[in-house]
Amino acid sequence: MNRTTIIATLFLVVMAVFPFLVDSAWLSIGITFLVFAVVAFSQDIILGRAGIFNMGHAIFFGMGAYTTAILNVHFGLEIIETIPFAILVPVVFSVLLAGPIIHLRGDYLLVATIGFNIIFEQVLSNDVFGLTGGPNGIFGIDFFRVFGYELTSDTAVYYIAFSLLIVTLLIIRNLDTSRYGRALYYINKNEIAAKSMGINISYYKLFAFALGAAIAGAAGCVFAIQYSAVSPESFNFMQSVMFFAIVLVGGSASLPGIIIGTFVMFVLPELFTEFKESRYLIFGAAMVLTMILRPNGVWPAIYGNIPKFLKKKAREAK
Repeated sequence: MNRTTIIATLFLVVMAVFPFLVDSAWLSIGITFLVFAVVAFSQDIILGRAGIFNMGHAIFFGMGAYTTAILNVHFGLEIIETIPFAILVPVVFSVLLAGPIIHLRGDYLLVATIGFNIIFEQVLSNDVFGLTGGPNGIFGIDFFRVFGYELTSDTAVYYIAFSLLIVTLLIIRNLDTSRYGRALYYINKNEIAAKSMGINISYYKLFAFALGAAIAGAAGCVFAIQYSAVSPESFNFMQSVMFFAIVLVGGSASLPGIIIGTFVMFVLPELFTEFKESRYLIFGAAMVLTMILRPNGVWPAIYGNIPKFLKKKAREAK
């Protein structure tokens, strides 16, 4: 096993026993950490792997959460019955929103996705069709039930989030070894070269948006279960900025990097809550130092290593 695999295994083992090592306050932080890590991984598919400057990822996160809340509170569906809709609704909207702007690059795409996020927040705050609850959001989301059993404890919600993280890691691992993953990598490095190889740029970019939206929507469902409520400020532009920053700080297309980035951007500020507003000064300074000292992220992904068997053949040929 390589170093990354060993570290990932140790991380999963620690997170598996985490609920038995902490109190209820830290368990709640652990749940949110897992949910945010899943959303960050979904953003990494779009930003880190496809190289698409998406600054509106909280839209898909929020759509998943609100879909679960609306279907459960207003229409009486069980939480488990809302999961497919929480995944499909963000996927459909990701294609509809990204389709017209997918040809944009860099700052232009960034500005367009920011605009979409602001519109999304305003739609939620204005209680469209009387379903979103306006600025106050939706309260009273039911418990998660499986085969008649109510999973009401924080520990149960933690393991739901943990299971989603494992599924997300498996999806990304399979993506990286597939032709879709290779296509996204080529597009990220050089679109012109990728196009000359016959890669359909628009198709694969829309695929990245759809897959990222699906995972973010599932995370939104767990987020709604955790707090039994949803509100517009949880999915505003600043949330999208945080997910964007997690990928950049941790390292694009790097699984350990995303975990580290989520810890730095979410858990670390929680350790300085007693300093109130001054903690953001420390947090901001840490971000600046990270970008100066590690411009590719704390744990950047490494590509382009020549396989050992090819090196051996090259030496034999000499």
